[in-house]
Amino acid sequence: MIRSELIQKIADENPHLYQRDVERIVNTVFEEVTDAMARGDRVELRGFGAFSVKQRDARTGRNPRTGETVEVEEKHVPFFKTGKLLRDRLNGKA
Repeated sequence: MIRSELIQKIADENPHLYQRDVERIVNTVFEEVTDAMARGDRVELRGFGAFSVKQRDARTGRNPRTGETVEVEEKHVPFFKTGKLLRDRLNGKA
């Protein structure tokens, strides 16, 4: 599902809301999650999962094309851990 499909589904299920308002709500939620992660905060959506930021240390890597060693800088990467309800539902337990 992509963002526009999510917006359309929410708008269809809530006919009392204008589509532009649903779009604004969805965009605000995504922006808040992104901003919180950029600050290094953890975002937890009960039953769905938790978004956090992990730090990857600097390391020596290898260019797969040439075999040459390259220095890879330290970086921060997003991490998602599924919640129990989502995990159970994906495995057919709920």
